Amino acid sequence: MMQTLPHERFSAQVSLDPNTVSAFASAVGDTNPVHHDAELAAKSRFGRLIASGPQTTAHLLALTASHFSERGAMLGLEFWVRFRRPIYADETITLEWLVVSVKHNERLNGEVIDLRGRIRKENGETAVGAKGRVLLTQAH
Repeated sequence: MMQTLPHERFSAQVSLDPNTVSAFASAVGDTNPVHHDAELAAKSRFGRLIASGPQTTAHLLALTASHFSERGAMLGLEFWVRFRRPIYADETITLEWLVVSVKHNERLNGEVIDLRGRIRKENGETAVGAKGRVLLTQAH
């Protein structure tokens, strides 16, 4: 079977840059100038350009798909995020997940995996906290 165990950890680093941050925000319809206008962002409470929440959480959620899909067919069931600190458009961030529990589900014919995750800033502070639940089944 897939052999996911509680306490398993996995992580990745992502280097952001202002051009891709602005492009991502534009692609998803986020016109907030703190993602696009360096001059305006410098005068904001953030002091410089920040990445959008949809971009940073997309990286975090995508890591679960990349990690578990190596073992079988993975499907995200639910995710919850809490934004705690801004992530700057020129930061290298660390995405981290911890497997909290694994329960076999007969009806879904797979493992339901509960996760806790976060995005850490370059200085080590947690910028985003997350919880997730995914389904992992054998690939057919």
